[in-house]
Amino acid sequence: MSDPRKEHVLVWDIPTRIFHWTIVVLVAVSWFSADNGYLRMHLWSGLTLLALLLFRVLWGLLGSTTSRFTDFLHPPRKVMAYLRGHEKSLYAGHNPAGGWMVAVMIGVLLAQAVTGLFSNDGLHFTGPLALWVSDDVSTRITGLHGTIFNIIVVFIWLHVVAVGFYLLVKNHNLVGAMVTGKKHPHLVPAGLNLSFTRLYIALLLLALTAGIVAWVFFQGVP
Repeated sequence: MSDPRKEHVLVWDIPTRIFHWTIVVLVAVSWFSADNGYLRMHLWSGLTLLALLLFRVLWGLLGSTTSRFTDFLHPPRKVMAYLRGHEKSLYAGHNPAGGWMVAVMIGVLLAQAVTGLFSNDGLHFTGPLALWVSDDVSTRITGLHGTIFNIIVVFIWLHVVAVGFYLLVKNHNLVGAMVTGKKHPHLVPAGLNLSFTRLYIALLLLALTAGIVAWVFFQGVP
């Protein structure tokens, strides 16, 4: 009888999984709060989002193997080969196309969070740094903030479609892997050797980014 402990391989660390699902919740909260005029909730959701995104950037440099940008950001030639079906390699983490989607999504969400700092609702609410720029500039940034959100909606749709494709066509449950952190051995390269950064490093990085965002917030407090 096979050992059940060897049926799946751990590929995603806890910080990466928590980050992923927390971002999902925060984007939903930001969407809901903006649509319903709960701007205080929208502010805190955006600030939390910014802290987590900054953490993810640092985690992409210092985190576990599959969380690092060097692991999943491949040259354009390799991405195109993968999309055309010419690239048959297995990947423990993100494949070449998915890796760039993750990187672009992080960049777009960062742009959304940063523009929110300078935005206003035209009435009573202003972002923490809105007073640092003129009213005209703040209004322009607010418009950009709304445009970026529309781009985020498109990326969310593409992400859902891609996840559905992998599940229904390739029988590869990406959602399950991001919940448990594990993949079946036939979905990862043979002789896989991953390193996992200790959890306390993640906590220190999160404390650092939370501190940065708190400092930014208090710059706008009279």
